[in-house]
Amino acid sequence: MKIAVLKETYPGEKRVPLIPTTVADLINRGAEVEIETDMGIGSGYQNEDYTSVGANIQTDRKELISSAGLILRLRIPPSEEIDWIKKDAIHISYLDPFNQQSLINNFKEKHISAIAMELIPRTTKAQKMDALSSQASLGGYVAVIIAADRLDKIFPMMMTPSGTIAPSKIFIIGAGVAGLQAIATAKRLGARVEAFDTRPTVEEQVQSLGAKFVKVDLGETGETKDGYAKALTREQLDKQREVMTRHCAQSDVVITTAQVFGKKAPLIITSDMIKGMKPGSLIVDLAVETGGNVEGSKLGEEVEVDGVRIIGLENLPGHVAVHASQMYSSNLGNLIGEFWDDESKIFKLDLEDEIIKGCLVTHQGNIFSETVKNIIK
Repeated sequence: MKIAVLKETYPGEKRVPLIPTTVADLINRGAEVEIETDMGIGSGYQNEDYTSVGANIQTDRKELISSAGLILRLRIPPSEEIDWIKKDAIHISYLDPFNQQSLINNFKEKHISAIAMELIPRTTKAQKMDALSSQASLGGYVAVIIAADRLDKIFPMMMTPSGTIAPSKIFIIGAGVAGLQAIATAKRLGARVEAFDTRPTVEEQVQSLGAKFVKVDLGETGETKDGYAKALTREQLDKQREVMTRHCAQSDVVITTAQVFGKKAPLIITSDMIKGMKPGSLIVDLAVETGGNVEGSKLGEEVEVDGVRIIGLENLPGHVAVHASQMYSSNLGNLIGEFWDDESKIFKLDLEDEIIKGCLVTHQGNIFSETVKNIIK
Protein backbone atom coordinates (compact mmCIF):
# COMPACT_ATOMS: atom_id res chain seq x y z
CA MET A 1 0.00 0.00 0.00
CA LYS A 2 1.26 3.45 -0.92
CA ILE A 3 1.06 5.95 1.93
CA ALA A 4 1.18 9.67 1.10
CA VAL A 5 2.24 12.15 3.79
CA LEU A 6 1.34 15.76 3.05
CA LYS A 7 2.98 19.02 3.97
CA GLU A 8 0.75 21.31 6.01
CA THR A 9 -0.23 24.58 4.31
CA TYR A 10 -2.13 26.27 7.16
CA PRO A 11 -0.44 29.61 7.97
CA GLY A 12 2.08 29.28 10.80
CA GLU A 13 1.63 25.52 11.21
CA LYS A 14 4.98 23.88 11.97
CA ARG A 15 3.74 20.49 13.14
CA VAL A 16 4.16 17.56 10.75
CA PRO A 17 2.12 14.35 10.39
CA LEU A 18 4.97 11.83 10.51
CA ILE A 19 8.55 11.94 11.77
CA PRO A 20 11.27 9.69 10.29
CA THR A 21 11.17 7.03 13.04
CA THR A 22 7.47 6.36 12.39
CA VAL A 23 8.09 6.30 8.64
CA ALA A 24 10.83 3.70 9.21
CA ASP A 25 8.39 1.52 11.18
CA LEU A 26 5.81 1.67 8.39
CA ILE A 27 8.37 0.82 5.73
CA ASN A 28 9.57 -2.13 7.82
CA ARG A 29 5.98 -3.38 7.79
CA GLY A 30 6.02 -3.36 4.00
CA ALA A 31 4.43 0.01 3.24
CA GLU A 32 5.59 2.26 0.42
CA VAL A 33 5.81 5.77 1.89
CA GLU A 34 5.94 8.94 -0.20
CA ILE A 35 6.65 12.26 1.47
CA GLU A 36 5.80 15.63 -0.03
CA THR A 37 8.98 17.57 -0.50
CA ASP A 38 9.99 19.64 2.56
CA MET A 39 7.10 18.16 4.57
CA GLY A 40 9.19 17.90 7.74
CA ILE A 41 10.90 21.30 7.65
CA GLY A 42 8.61 22.90 10.25
CA SER A 43 9.79 20.47 12.91
CA GLY A 44 13.41 20.36 11.84
CA TYR A 45 13.39 17.30 9.54
CA GLN A 46 15.06 17.48 6.14
CA ASN A 47 14.10 15.45 3.06
CA GLU A 48 17.26 13.40 3.59
CA ASP A 49 16.02 12.32 7.03
CA TYR A 50 13.10 10.58 5.31
CA THR A 51 14.94 9.16 2.31
CA SER A 52 17.54 7.68 4.66
CA VAL A 53 14.86 5.44 6.20
CA GLY A 54 13.50 4.38 2.80
CA ALA A 55 10.84 6.96 1.92
CA ASN A 56 10.45 8.57 -1.50
CA ILE A 57 10.14 12.33 -1.99
CA GLN A 58 7.40 13.65 -4.28
CA THR A 59 7.31 17.25 -5.55
CA ASP A 60 3.93 17.03 -7.30
CA ARG A 61 1.24 17.33 -4.59
CA LYS A 62 -1.64 16.33 -6.88
CA GLU A 63 0.18 13.23 -8.12
CA LEU A 64 1.10 12.33 -4.54
CA ILE A 65 -2.52 12.48 -3.41
CA SER A 66 -4.08 10.80 -6.45
CA SER A 67 -1.73 7.81 -6.43
CA ALA A 68 -2.02 6.88 -2.73
CA GLY A 69 -4.22 4.32 -1.04
CA LEU A 70 -3.71 5.91 2.39
CA ILE A 71 -3.32 9.67 2.85
CA LEU A 72 -2.00 11.15 6.11
CA ARG A 73 -2.06 14.76 7.16
CA LEU A 74 -2.60 16.86 10.26
CA ARG A 75 -5.26 19.43 9.47
CA ILE A 76 -8.53 19.52 7.52
CA PRO A 77 -7.92 19.12 3.76
CA PRO A 78 -8.83 21.86 1.28
CA SER A 79 -12.03 20.86 -0.53
CA GLU A 80 -10.37 20.89 -3.96
CA GLU A 81 -7.86 18.26 -2.85
CA ILE A 82 -10.62 15.77 -2.06
CA ASP A 83 -11.30 15.65 -5.80
CA TRP A 84 -7.75 14.37 -6.30
CA ILE A 85 -8.22 11.35 -3.99
CA LYS A 86 -9.04 8.11 -5.74
CA LYS A 87 -12.18 6.14 -4.95
CA ASP A 88 -12.01 3.86 -1.87
CA ALA A 89 -8.76 5.43 -0.63
CA ILE A 90 -8.41 6.11 3.09
CA HIS A 91 -7.81 9.61 4.43
CA ILE A 92 -6.70 10.26 8.05
CA SER A 93 -6.44 13.67 9.72
CA TYR A 94 -8.30 16.02 12.00
CA LEU A 95 -11.64 16.72 10.30
CA ASP A 96 -13.78 18.76 12.77
CA PRO A 97 -16.74 16.67 11.53
CA PHE A 98 -19.42 18.46 13.57
CA ASN A 99 -18.63 21.80 11.95
CA GLN A 100 -17.53 20.67 8.48
CA GLN A 101 -20.67 19.15 7.01
CA SER A 102 -19.86 20.00 3.38
CA LEU A 103 -16.42 18.44 3.78
CA ILE A 104 -17.89 15.23 5.19
CA ASN A 105 -20.52 15.07 2.46
CA ASN A 106 -17.77 15.52 -0.12
CA PHE A 107 -15.86 12.55 1.33
CA LYS A 108 -19.08 10.53 1.22
CA GLU A 109 -19.88 11.42 -2.38
CA LYS A 110 -16.34 10.60 -3.52
CA HIS A 111 -16.44 7.16 -1.82
CA ILE A 112 -13.46 7.95 0.41
CA SER A 113 -13.02 6.33 3.81
CA ALA A 114 -12.32 9.30 6.08
CA ILE A 115 -11.00 8.85 9.62
CA ALA A 116 -11.22 11.76 12.06
CA MET A 117 -8.40 11.71 14.60
CA GLU A 118 -10.48 13.70 17.10
CA LEU A 119 -13.03 10.84 17.18
CA ILE A 120 -10.57 8.21 18.41
CA PRO A 121 -12.38 6.71 21.43
CA ARG A 122 -10.99 7.49 24.87
CA THR A 123 -10.48 3.88 25.88
CA THR A 124 -7.50 2.04 27.32
CA LYS A 125 -6.86 0.22 24.05
CA ALA A 126 -7.02 3.43 21.99
CA GLN A 127 -5.00 5.59 24.38
CA LYS A 128 -1.82 5.32 22.32
CA MET A 129 -3.74 6.62 19.26
CA ASP A 130 -5.53 9.47 21.03
CA ALA A 131 -4.17 12.56 19.28
CA LEU A 132 -6.76 14.85 20.85
CA SER A 133 -5.40 14.03 24.30
CA SER A 134 -1.73 14.15 23.33
CA GLN A 135 -2.08 17.58 21.73
CA ALA A 136 -4.29 18.89 24.55
CA SER A 137 -1.66 17.91 27.09
CA LEU A 138 0.91 20.03 25.26
CA GLY A 139 -1.61 22.87 24.99
CA GLY A 140 -2.02 22.87 28.77
CA TYR A 141 1.74 23.05 29.23
CA VAL A 142 2.17 25.90 26.75
CA ALA A 143 -0.69 27.89 28.31
CA VAL A 144 1.19 28.04 31.61
CA ILE A 145 4.51 28.90 29.97
CA ILE A 146 2.85 31.76 28.07
CA ALA A 147 1.21 32.98 31.29
CA ALA A 148 4.55 32.90 33.11
CA ASP A 149 6.13 34.90 30.30
CA ARG A 150 3.36 37.53 30.14
CA LEU A 151 2.71 38.01 33.88
CA ASP A 152 4.66 40.81 35.50
CA LYS A 153 5.29 38.64 38.55
CA ILE A 154 7.29 35.47 39.16
CA PHE A 155 5.43 32.22 39.88
CA PRO A 156 7.35 30.76 42.85
CA MET A 157 7.73 31.99 46.39
CA MET A 158 11.20 33.46 46.80
CA MET A 159 12.99 34.39 50.01
CA THR A 160 15.54 37.14 49.41
CA PRO A 161 17.53 39.63 51.51
CA SER A 162 15.01 42.21 50.29
CA GLY A 163 12.10 40.24 51.71
CA THR A 164 9.86 37.32 50.84
CA ILE A 165 7.99 37.23 47.53
CA ALA A 166 4.66 35.45 47.76
CA PRO A 167 3.89 32.83 45.08
CA SER A 168 1.55 33.76 42.26
CA LYS A 169 -1.98 32.38 42.44
CA ILE A 170 -3.16 30.37 39.45
CA PHE A 171 -6.78 29.30 38.96
CA ILE A 172 -7.37 26.58 36.37
CA ILE A 173 -10.89 25.90 35.14
CA GLY A 174 -11.35 22.42 33.73
CA ALA A 175 -9.36 19.39 34.88
CA GLY A 176 -9.32 17.34 31.72
CA VAL A 177 -6.11 16.43 29.92
CA ALA A 178 -5.13 20.05 29.23
CA GLY A 179 -6.14 21.26 32.68
CA LEU A 180 -4.23 18.55 34.53
CA GLN A 181 -1.09 19.28 32.54
CA ALA A 182 -1.53 22.99 33.26
CA ILE A 183 -1.83 22.21 36.98
CA ALA A 184 1.30 20.07 36.94
CA THR A 185 3.28 22.70 35.03
CA ALA A 186 2.17 25.59 37.23
CA LYS A 187 3.07 23.60 40.35
CA ARG A 188 6.51 22.78 38.95
CA LEU A 189 7.04 26.51 38.45
CA GLY A 190 6.21 27.09 42.10
CA ALA A 191 2.79 28.74 41.84
CA ARG A 192 -0.08 28.27 44.28
CA VAL A 193 -2.69 26.45 42.21
CA GLU A 194 -6.44 26.02 42.53
CA ALA A 195 -8.58 24.12 40.06
CA PHE A 196 -12.26 23.57 39.33
CA ASP A 197 -14.13 21.01 37.28
CA THR A 198 -17.81 20.14 37.05
CA ARG A 199 -16.92 16.48 37.57
CA PRO A 200 -16.34 15.70 41.27
CA THR A 201 -14.56 12.51 40.19
CA VAL A 202 -11.43 14.46 39.19
CA GLU A 203 -10.89 15.93 42.68
CA GLU A 204 -8.40 13.20 43.60
CA GLN A 205 -6.39 13.78 40.40
CA VAL A 206 -6.23 17.51 41.06
CA GLN A 207 -5.08 16.99 44.64
CA SER A 208 -2.50 14.40 43.60
CA LEU A 209 -0.80 17.12 41.57
CA GLY A 210 -0.61 19.41 44.59
CA ALA A 211 -3.47 21.76 43.72
CA LYS A 212 -6.52 22.68 45.76
CA PHE A 213 -9.82 21.50 44.29
CA VAL A 214 -12.53 24.17 44.37
CA LYS A 215 -15.88 22.60 45.24
CA VAL A 216 -19.17 23.96 43.95
CA ASP A 217 -22.43 22.17 44.71
CA LEU A 218 -23.99 22.04 41.27
CA GLY A 219 -26.33 19.14 41.90
CA GLU A 220 -26.24 16.40 39.28
CA THR A 221 -23.27 16.68 36.90
CA GLY A 222 -20.96 14.11 35.38
CA GLU A 223 -19.27 13.09 32.19
CA THR A 224 -20.13 11.49 28.88
CA LYS A 225 -19.24 7.91 28.01
CA ASP A 226 -16.14 9.30 26.27
CA GLY A 227 -14.91 11.06 29.41
CA TYR A 228 -15.93 14.62 28.53
CA ALA A 229 -17.77 16.91 30.96
CA LYS A 230 -21.50 17.18 30.31
CA ALA A 231 -22.96 20.57 29.43
CA LEU A 232 -24.38 22.47 32.42
CA THR A 233 -27.84 23.97 32.76
CA ARG A 234 -28.30 27.75 32.94
CA GLU A 235 -28.89 27.51 36.71
CA GLN A 236 -25.74 25.44 37.21
CA LEU A 237 -23.67 27.90 35.17
CA ASP A 238 -24.92 30.84 37.25
CA LYS A 239 -24.07 29.05 40.49
CA GLN A 240 -20.64 28.10 39.14
CA ARG A 241 -19.92 31.72 38.15
CA GLU A 242 -20.73 32.96 41.64
CA VAL A 243 -17.95 30.88 43.14
CA MET A 244 -15.57 31.49 40.24
CA THR A 245 -15.98 35.24 40.52
CA ARG A 246 -14.42 35.12 44.00
CA HIS A 247 -11.54 32.89 42.93
CA CYS A 248 -10.83 34.89 39.77
CA ALA A 249 -10.66 38.09 41.83
CA GLN A 250 -7.96 36.54 44.02
CA SER A 251 -5.91 35.07 41.16
CA ASP A 252 -2.99 36.42 39.19
CA VAL A 253 -3.61 34.00 36.31
CA VAL A 254 -6.78 32.22 35.20
CA ILE A 255 -6.53 29.42 32.62
CA THR A 256 -9.76 28.13 31.08
CA THR A 257 -9.82 24.73 29.37
CA ALA A 258 -13.53 23.85 29.39
CA GLN A 259 -14.88 22.37 26.17
CA VAL A 260 -17.95 20.30 25.35
CA PHE A 261 -17.16 17.69 22.71
CA GLY A 262 -18.71 18.53 19.35
CA LYS A 263 -20.25 21.80 20.57
CA LYS A 264 -19.34 25.44 21.06
CA ALA A 265 -17.24 25.97 24.19
CA PRO A 266 -19.28 27.25 27.17
CA LEU A 267 -18.92 30.88 28.22
CA ILE A 268 -17.50 30.76 31.74
CA ILE A 269 -15.72 34.05 32.41
CA THR A 270 -18.05 37.04 31.85
CA SER A 271 -17.14 40.69 31.50
CA ASP A 272 -18.49 41.33 35.01
CA MET A 273 -16.11 38.69 36.38
CA ILE A 274 -13.20 40.28 34.52
CA LYS A 275 -14.03 43.67 36.05
CA GLY A 276 -13.56 42.12 39.49
CA MET A 277 -10.04 40.86 38.71
CA LYS A 278 -6.88 42.67 39.73
CA PRO A 279 -5.29 45.02 37.16
CA GLY A 280 -2.25 43.29 35.67
CA SER A 281 -3.70 39.81 36.02
CA LEU A 282 -4.27 37.69 32.94
CA ILE A 283 -6.47 34.99 31.45
CA VAL A 284 -5.42 32.30 28.97
CA ASP A 285 -8.43 30.98 27.01
CA LEU A 286 -7.51 27.50 25.80
CA ALA A 287 -10.97 27.05 24.29
CA VAL A 288 -10.75 30.10 22.02
CA GLU A 289 -10.64 27.95 18.86
CA THR A 290 -14.05 26.43 19.66
CA GLY A 291 -15.80 29.64 20.62
CA GLY A 292 -13.98 30.58 23.81
CA ASN A 293 -14.66 30.37 27.54
CA VAL A 294 -13.96 34.06 28.09
CA GLU A 295 -16.15 36.99 27.07
CA GLY A 296 -14.04 39.30 24.95
CA SER A 297 -11.35 36.80 23.99
CA LYS A 298 -10.34 36.94 20.33
CA LEU A 299 -8.90 34.12 18.25
CA GLY A 300 -5.22 34.65 17.59
CA GLU A 301 -5.00 37.83 19.65
CA GLU A 302 -4.06 39.22 23.05
CA VAL A 303 -6.44 41.93 24.22
CA GLU A 304 -6.74 44.00 27.37
CA VAL A 305 -10.11 44.45 29.07
CA ASP A 306 -10.43 46.53 32.25
CA GLY A 307 -6.73 46.13 32.97
CA VAL A 308 -6.79 42.32 32.49
CA ARG A 309 -4.92 40.76 29.59
CA ILE A 310 -6.90 38.05 27.77
CA ILE A 311 -4.75 35.68 25.71
CA GLY A 312 -6.56 33.86 22.91
CA LEU A 313 -3.65 32.45 20.91
CA GLU A 314 -4.49 29.57 18.59
CA ASN A 315 -2.71 26.26 18.08
CA LEU A 316 -0.83 26.18 21.38
CA PRO A 317 0.56 22.67 20.68
CA GLY A 318 2.15 24.18 17.56
CA HIS A 319 4.30 26.36 19.82
CA VAL A 320 6.20 23.19 20.72
CA ALA A 321 6.03 21.71 17.22
CA VAL A 322 8.90 19.22 17.60
CA HIS A 323 7.29 17.33 20.46
CA ALA A 324 3.76 17.87 19.13
CA SER A 325 4.85 16.27 15.84
CA GLN A 326 6.52 13.43 17.70
CA MET A 327 3.31 12.69 19.62
CA TYR A 328 0.96 13.02 16.65
CA SER A 329 3.25 10.85 14.54
CA SER A 330 3.20 8.21 17.25
CA ASN A 331 -0.61 8.38 17.42
CA LEU A 332 -0.86 7.89 13.65
CA GLY A 333 1.73 5.11 13.66
CA ASN A 334 -0.06 3.25 16.44
CA LEU A 335 -3.42 3.55 14.68
CA ILE A 336 -2.01 2.23 11.40
CA GLY A 337 -0.06 -0.50 13.18
CA GLU A 338 -3.15 -1.70 15.04
CA PHE A 339 -5.00 -2.38 11.79
CA TRP A 340 -2.10 -3.22 9.48
CA ASP A 341 -2.36 -6.58 7.74
CA ASP A 342 1.18 -7.95 7.57
CA GLU A 343 0.24 -10.54 4.97
CA SER A 344 -1.38 -8.21 2.41
CA LYS A 345 0.70 -5.17 3.47
CA ILE A 346 -2.34 -2.88 3.74
CA PHE A 347 -4.16 -0.81 6.34
CA LYS A 348 -7.32 -2.85 6.75
CA LEU A 349 -10.50 -1.31 8.16
CA ASP A 350 -12.11 -3.65 10.70
CA LEU A 351 -15.64 -2.31 10.71
CA GLU A 352 -16.52 -4.33 13.82
CA ASP A 353 -13.71 -2.89 15.93
CA GLU A 354 -14.76 -0.29 18.49
CA ILE A 355 -11.92 2.05 17.54
CA ILE A 356 -12.86 2.07 13.85
CA LYS A 357 -16.54 2.38 14.77
CA GLY A 358 -15.66 5.49 16.71
CA CYS A 359 -13.38 7.33 14.28
CA LEU A 360 -14.42 6.23 10.76
CA VAL A 361 -16.66 9.03 9.50
CA THR A 362 -17.38 8.02 5.89
CA HIS A 363 -17.04 4.69 4.09
CA GLN A 364 -18.19 3.34 0.71
CA GLY A 365 -20.43 6.29 -0.07
CA ASN A 366 -22.09 6.48 3.34
CA ILE A 367 -21.65 8.30 6.62
CA PHE A 368 -20.42 5.45 8.80
CA SER A 369 -20.12 7.15 12.19
CA GLU A 370 -23.38 7.02 14.14
CA THR A 371 -22.33 10.12 16.11
CA VAL A 372 -21.75 12.17 12.95
CA LYS A 373 -24.80 10.70 11.20
CA ASN A 374 -27.07 12.16 13.87
CA ILE A 375 -25.76 15.65 13.14
CA ILE A 376 -25.28 15.71 9.37
CA LYS A 377 -28.42 15.43 7.33
